[in-house]
Amino acid sequence: MAATTRQKSGWITANIVTILLVLIPVLWIVSLSFKNPATIAATGRATFWPTSWTWANYSGIFSTSEFTRPLLNSIGIGLIATFISVVLASMAAYAVARLNFPGKRALIGISLRIGLIIPYIAFGLPLGIYTLSAFFREIPWELEKAAKVDGATPFQAFIRVIAPLAAPGMVTTAILVFLFCWNEFLLAISLTSTIAARTAPAALAFFNGSSQFTVPTGSISAAAVVITIPIIIFVLFFQRRIVAGLTSGAVKG
Repeated sequence: MAATTRQKSGWITANIVTILLVLIPVLWIVSLSFKNPATIAATGRATFWPTSWTWANYSGIFSTSEFTRPLLNSIGIGLIATFISVVLASMAAYAVARLNFPGKRALIGISLRIGLIIPYIAFGLPLGIYTLSAFFREIPWELEKAAKVDGATPFQAFIRVIAPLAAPGMVTTAILVFLFCWNEFLLAISLTSTIAARTAPAALAFFNGSSQFTVPTGSISAAAVVITIPIIIFVLFFQRRIVAGLTSGAVKG
């Protein structure tokens, strides 16, 4: 019993330390987003929390197209890439889960590696196939056979019977793919050259200060907070679905 108590205390302590390590940088960015430039530059009397709170950083980033246009681009690209990835991944995962064909295992392995070189949609496809395959395996095959006995083609059986039953898995996959696309930075900054095409994470790298030698720390922090809010909302409202999708994929393989 004593060993069990010590183990529980150790896990609780480790969880608290981990949460603090994760929250401190987040709280620091939030704090910077509410500080005025003069307070941020005053290194001699810098404090963790702002001495005088200001919304100027937020109003500044939303008053210019340098951030609002990339923010809209992120939303649009994320939604389109998520939709296409989930549709294609559903069909591919259905084939992987239901059909036996040469190179089946190799296909899954290839989709998790080579597919990563194709921007955004291919980023979502490996994750979608891996996650949805587990959901399709849990659906009784007898339902599909019954649909075929009634005269449905394989595609009709998938659309009318299998896909509705796999809807929770598709929602989980859509959430994961959207978060993945929303956070993507490397391709967004490498393959775009104008504000009209740039996404929100990439736009932060191009923020300018009041002068050539001034870093707009407050504006960057405010934009980082705005970009992080959708992720927090998704995780808080859909954490059970996210965990279910990840654990199902890990267990079923």
